[in-house]
Amino acid sequence: MLPKVIVHNSISLDCSLTGFQPNMEIHYKIAGSFGANAHLIGSNTIKAGVELYESQVPLEEEKDFEKPKRDGNLPYWVIPDTRGKLGGLLHTCRRFEFCRDVIVLVSETTPKEYLGHLTKRNYAYEVVGKQQVDLEKSLELLSSKYKIKKVLADTGRILGNLLINQGFVSELSLLVHPIVVGKNAYNIFGNINEITALKLRKHKILPNGYLWLVYTIK
Repeated sequence: MLPKVIVHNSISLDCSLTGFQPNMEIHYKIAGSFGANAHLIGSNTIKAGVELYESQVPLEEEKDFEKPKRDGNLPYWVIPDTRGKLGGLLHTCRRFEFCRDVIVLVSETTPKEYLGHLTKRNYAYEVVGKQQVDLEKSLELLSSKYKIKKVLADTGRILGNLLINQGFVSELSLLVHPIVVGKNAYNIFGNINEITALKLRKHKILPNGYLWLVYTIK
């Protein structure tokens, strides 16, 4: 059985994912409320986040080569990275206190040097695809091997749209910000083929003009 998948994003009023500063405090408070066992995050999203919030990537330390000993109820961060984009960056994720640890999803074409990089640092990695990460195999593995029942996809448009297009997403959570990006908007649904039916499950008006919407995808 596949785990339940929820896509969670912060967007502008005109559905842009970029061009504004998201309220990360509210964003992560909502993300934590779902009680997911794993957060699925694209490598591009991780890389962009590190570049945005770190003026300089901190150097690795000896402790970064060890698996953290944290509460087993914390979610894993599951990151597809077939090309090894996050070499030298993953320790910034592992250091996050609300991350149980990192699981990297790779393919048969992932550079061997990157796999060695992961092994040396004791990161769990899973080969789930030939050229690209196979999302269905990934979800099956997360369920069977890691006992994950709920996945929160807190990620960018590419991975989020793939999950929706392939029919794995059951809920869509949107934190709408009181801002219009306009002509430079990067639409969250830009690569969606079609969503035929949505049902509003929850809506909440938050202070300072924010709106939280949760839709069930039928």
